[in-house]
Amino acid sequence: MIWVAALSMGVACYLGAGILVGRPAMLRVAIPWRSSRLSTTRRRAWLQQAAVSISPRQFWLGSILLGVFTFLAVFVLTDAPVVAIVPAVGAGAIPAASLGRRRAARLRRVQEAWPDGLRDLRASISAGRSLPQALHTLAETGPGTVREALHRFPSLARMLGTATALEVVKEELADPTSDRVIEVLILALERGGEIVQEILDDLIVATTRDVKVLEEIETDGLEMRINARAVLVLPWLVLVALTLRAGPFRDFYQSSGGLVVILCGAVLTVIGYGLVTRLARTHTEPRVFDSASIGGDRS
Repeated sequence: MIWVAALSMGVACYLGAGILVGRPAMLRVAIPWRSSRLSTTRRRAWLQQAAVSISPRQFWLGSILLGVFTFLAVFVLTDAPVVAIVPAVGAGAIPAASLGRRRAARLRRVQEAWPDGLRDLRASISAGRSLPQALHTLAETGPGTVREALHRFPSLARMLGTATALEVVKEELADPTSDRVIEVLILALERGGEIVQEILDDLIVATTRDVKVLEEIETDGLEMRINARAVLVLPWLVLVALTLRAGPFRDFYQSSGGLVVILCGAVLTVIGYGLVTRLARTHTEPRVFDSASIGGDRS
């Protein structure tokens, strides 16, 4: 087991050094669902929505590296490799969970900022600006979160046109609420005239109502999600604490019987967490206006 730990430490140091010098190791694994261009594109978009400037390869390498270091640390403390497996897997999942929460929080801030942003847009149009001019003003002086979401819009509009630039922003946000807002803005851009103000008034009311409903749903499911994570983590923390010192607990978990107990516990933990998460999961609104759905309908 010592040579396994030494080999793992060597691999971890090699991967860490590659990331630090900017030349991460190239892992060429023939796994269709990870090596496909579509999966890579979606993962890159996911990372972009979380506002992190790393590639999907760096993300996977960082997750693996964290899992390896956790395995080695727990193994050194407990001298029981089977005890270190589950904490290592959990630690490897931390980057995905952390970035997932960061991405959700960022998109939620965008959703909550849309009503104020649309009011600013309505005020600009009332002041005599056209919709494209009002969008440029919103991207430069609007509410902070909306301004961040639209930071590329002015340059994209100059190169591609207003409608196409809005499409690009919509795909970068990849959020149902933002989809509806941007689709209505594109419709208002195509219609023009006095109807633009009426469309914006209706959009402000609808978006405000959607944000309020989302806040209520998020609040209702928060306690159950916290309980589910606590139930997942606490038993394994207790197990690590029991095996920190030499004694019957450590001896048992170094045996084949301990391995069976760990495997059974891991399976039951995954099943239980999946059930609780499924019960606490809120309905995710599908994206109706993504490019895959309407890309061929708009000329």
